[in-house]
Order: sequence, then C-alpha cells, then structure tokens
Amino acid sequence: MRPKQWIKNLLVFAAFVFTINERWRPLSDSMWSLLGRSAATFALFCLISSSIYLLNDVLDAEKDRQHPTKRNRPVAAGQLRPAVAVLTAVLLMPACLVAAYWLSPPFAGIVVGYLVLQFGYIFLLKNLVLLDVFILAVGFVLRAISGAVVIGAAISPWLYIVTLLGALFLGLCKRRNELLLLDSAAGDHRKNLASYTPSLVDSLTSIAASSTIMAYSLYTFTSPRLPADNLMMLTIPFVIFGLFRYLYLAHTQNAGGSPEEIFLKDRPLLGTIGLWILCTGLILSLRR
Repeated sequence: MRPKQWIKNLLVFAAFVFTINERWRPLSDSMWSLLGRSAATFALFCLISSSIYLLNDVLDAEKDRQHPTKRNRPVAAGQLRPAVAVLTAVLLMPACLVAAYWLSPPFAGIVVGYLVLQFGYIFLLKNLVLLDVFILAVGFVLRAISGAVVIGAAISPWLYIVTLLGALFLGLCKRRNELLLLDSAAGDHRKNLASYTPSLVDSLTSIAASSTIMAYSLYTFTSPRLPADNLMMLTIPFVIFGLFRYLYLAHTQNAGGSPEEIFLKDRPLLGTIGLWILCTGLILSLRR
C-alpha cells in the first residue's frame, strides 16, 4: 500500500492552511472541526491511492521484477499474493466511496473522477509519452481540490496552477531517474520511456521548475485571498531553494525516482519545508 507515498496526500491540507486567515481564529471550535474534516480527507485519499497502488503492482509485477528497485515491491518479490492485493483493492474502493460521500457528496464525485483517471493510467495512459506525466500531475490537483471541497473553502486558481506545475516537475524528475537507472532497458520496462531522452527531460524539467517559481511568486502578491500586505512574498525564497535542492539531488545522486524518500530523509529539504510551513502559518494566522 506504499505508506511512504501517503506524504503526497498532505496536499489536501493546503485549503485549510491558505484560508485560515479568512474565517477562523486559532484554537476556535470551527477551526478544529474543519481540521478534522481535512484529516479525514487525508486518510481517505491514502486508502484510495493505496487501492490503485495494489492493482498497479499486480499488473506490473513481471516488469517490476526486472527493475533494480521496484523488484522489492511485495507483489513482485513474492511476499504478497496477487489475489490478496486485488481483493484488498476491490474492498477498499467502495468503502472509501461511501465514506467520501458521507463526508461530502462533491468529494465523492472527485474520488470517482480520480479513480477513473487512475484506471485509465494503469491500463493505458502510462504508456503515452508526456501524457503520462500530466495524468500524474492532475492527480495532485484533485487532491488540492478535495481539500477545498470538504471544508467549503474557495481557493485561488493560482494554487491549482502551482500544484500542477510542481507535480509536473516531480514527475519529470522521476522519468529522468528511470532513464538513467535502466539505461538501454528503459523501453523494455515501460514503452513510453523509449520516447524520452535525458536531454529532453532535463529541458522540460527546467521549464517546469521556472514556471513553478513564477506562478508561486505571482500567487503570493496577486491572490485576493492572501493578506493585502504582500508578506507572503517572504516565502518565495523557500520555494526556490526547495526546487534547487531537489534538482541538485536529482542530478548529483539520481534521487528523483522516489520523491517521498527525498522529502522524508533529506535534512536541508526537510528544514526548508519546515521553515516554509512556519513562515506561511505565521503570516496567514497573524495577518487576518
């Protein structure tokens, strides 16, 4: 179920964080209620995404056995029977849909859309060059939208643009890792990898990184939902350094294949994220 990858589902809390200055006072009952709804959304997305991982690992078991790191996945390594993985996924999906509808009917609709998108990805779209990365990125955007829907928050479109661009950046770094790790056998592991080249991926990654920085910068001083004093601009250096640090690790250690490993283990990046959260929280909570 890849619990390490649940870290990406923390994106559902973005709506809570970026609207805290509009309606809530710290430690108020309403704040805790909405935080609880966000936490429930996070938990459901963890289970929903895990159901997709289970099906994907069953479908890709043979190819994963030829991969230097993916061969350690439980299904590929023979530690988990495919039938058990499929049964767990089949039970999780309807259970999560019912829970999502109970939490928020619109959220249930997003979950259905996410599942349809992911089914399309694991059965077909992951073999289509460039489109595969966009599908992964849209999954991140749906997480951000879900976080807003369950608490009834209206989020600036800039947040969705930044999320899409940042996810494209991570996805391209992942493709670069696969190309370098598998070398000439990349196309055998996944058909579309034969259509990528390291130079192409590096160019696209540079575009995605630059666009992410620009979009986030514009967001900090143009969004009407942020404090009018433009103090959110103070968080821009953290975003720039975070992207630079990730690129450094991807190029010097070829570590872009597992974003969750980088976010959990690299201390400079962890520190940057922590400072960004602290700075953002202070600005949004104090400048109401």
